[in-house]
Amino acid sequence: MSFRTRLALVAAVAVALAVVAASAVVFVVVRNQLRGDLDAALRQRAQAMHQPLRIEAGPGGDYLDAGPGGFGDVGFLQAVRSDGKVYKMFGERGSLPVTKATIDAASGRRGAFFADARSGESDVRVYTVPATNGYALQIARGLGEVNHTLHRVSVYLVLIALGGILVAVALGLAVARTALAPVRRLTDTAEHVTETGDLSERIEVTSHDELGRLARSFNTMLAALEESSRAQRQLVADASHELRTPLTSLRTNIEVLATERTLPPGDREKLLGDVVEQLGEMTSLITELIELARAEQHHEEPEDVRLDLLTEGAVERAQRNRPNVTFRTALDESLVHGVPSTIERAVANLLDNAAKWSPPGGEVEVGVHGDEVTVRDHGAGIADEDLPYVFDRFYRASSARGLPGSGLGLAIVKQVAEAHGGTVTAEPADGGGTLMRLRLNGATGR
Repeated sequence: MSFRTRLALVAAVAVALAVVAASAVVFVVVRNQLRGDLDAALRQRAQAMHQPLRIEAGPGGDYLDAGPGGFGDVGFLQAVRSDGKVYKMFGERGSLPVTKATIDAASGRRGAFFADARSGESDVRVYTVPATNGYALQIARGLGEVNHTLHRVSVYLVLIALGGILVAVALGLAVARTALAPVRRLTDTAEHVTETGDLSERIEVTSHDELGRLARSFNTMLAALEESSRAQRQLVADASHELRTPLTSLRTNIEVLATERTLPPGDREKLLGDVVEQLGEMTSLITELIELARAEQHHEEPEDVRLDLLTEGAVERAQRNRPNVTFRTALDESLVHGVPSTIERAVANLLDNAAKWSPPGGEVEVGVHGDEVTVRDHGAGIADEDLPYVFDRFYRASSARGLPGSGLGLAIVKQVAEAHGGTVTAEPADGGGTLMRLRLNGATGR
């Protein structure tokens, strides 16, 4: 059973219960009204009877002298003495049942009361009231008209209830179809994406309710998946392109070294040096590709990190690796919330980039202030046309084509900054060189 059918069925059941409840209330109200009118008429007839009751002698026995009357819709009268003897009107053949409650009323032990009874083939409503001379007067009226009216009302209410249920089912289906239209569009889009792999598909959002929010969230998810897929394809393409050049060169050099011809000692040493250098470049490129993939797929738990101490450690390692460059530090105590290993990697990449662009004997100035790390070199600087792209994967400025590197170091810095809700920027520094700013949106207030 589809969700739309279940929704329509639930709506129909709810309406059906409401209709049945309303019909029951209407029936009870009508029944009470009809019986109330009948009880009022019987009470009024009893009040009109003269007291005390007159019992007259007749040829067939004593009878009740109560004026005109008779059994049926006109009415029926009889008197009951406290010993249970019944006196009917003259010539009346029918009778009303005498119960203990009737004897009690005749004996004065009970007041007036109403009761339903059966007399012959007819249902009657009986009003029993104590008389003043040791009798109880019973006045009855047939319930045929009342029961007939209630039967007709019941039939009408059943027909109305059935009609209401049918209308509720139809309206439920229509409402469910309209209300679930956005869900149907969402399902169709999801099935289309599954079948075709086309992540550019989007759902048209026309409302601002919960279903509209769901559709917008689904569109946002598709956009994120599309961007992720595009980035993955781009990463694979760029990595393939970057690996092709060193692999081709490495293969050529190895083939030359593998030949049986004798090479001059100087050429052979040069080829071996090129092979070692190319292997180092490939190792560095593969390591940074692994770092990018690991950061995208695995998320470590963040913790409080002393940014100044972490930067100080990164500077010490950079100084050992780059002895021809001097690192100057100004590190304020700073506590941030993040992943220590990824933050350290980002800072190390900034230091390595600055050292690479610094002339021999140059200085790199490193600072930590609040949640920001600044790294400034005194090199040639970055051309204005290259500034917008320095943090893109595999981007290398024309002036850096001859320098070692994979073009992934600053891309990793950007990835770490965004993972911590921060930013990284590059700008020309006063007096020459480049100033890099890594801001981590995770300061804890210390």
